[in-house]
Amino acid sequence: MNVTDIKVFVPSKNYDVSKAFYLEIGFKPEFVTDDLTLFQNGSSFLYLQRFYNQELADNFMLQICVLDIEEAFNVCSSSKHKTRITPIEQKAWGKVFYLWGPAGELLHITEFSG
Repeated sequence: MNVTDIKVFVPSKNYDVSKAFYLEIGFKPEFVTDDLTLFQNGSSFLYLQRFYNQELADNFMLQICVLDIEEAFNVCSSSKHKTRITPIEQKAWGKVFYLWGPAGELLHITEFSG
């Protein structure tokens, strides 16, 4: 097997609210079906699906790697649809903050050092 790409399917409790959230944090939507939207930021993609399972959503995590964590933090802080955000933390490998989306999904927003 020679993998060329991987895209994740993110659950949504309220599809329209989740679409607004990903738009607010810098992703561009592309209609796929009434139940699926492809979001893009740079060369990275994710699918938002009209599907919700609380156990899945509460355990769903994505790592989103960025070049400028302060800029990302400012953008994410202004989201009206986030459910929670932590301050930026310095780690041995770089910086991170945690952002929870409307369905309870956890985004690890990460900037690696060097």
